[in-house]
Amino acid sequence: MRWSEFADKELIDVDGGEKIGTAGQADLVIDDRTGKIRSMLLPVGSSWFGKKQGEIEISWHQIRKVGPEMVIVESSGKGRLYQK
Repeated sequence: MRWSEFADKELIDVDGGEKIGTAGQADLVIDDRTGKIRSMLLPVGSSWFGKKQGEIEISWHQIRKVGPEMVIVESSGKGRLYQK
């Protein structure tokens, strides 16, 4: 699957059933030794000037299912919230 196809999908937390964001908003963390995706960093909140207030890191291993319109993510406390 190409990133352009993946980027339009909504990320849904299977535990809470809530929308986390869209994959297109995320920055990718890539392992520089293997070239594999380690995690995605999703912005949380925004101020008037578009400055993000924090980010959630979702490990690539937390993704459970990629469907035609959404991606199911199992957070169960594993996702980390960083406030900047």
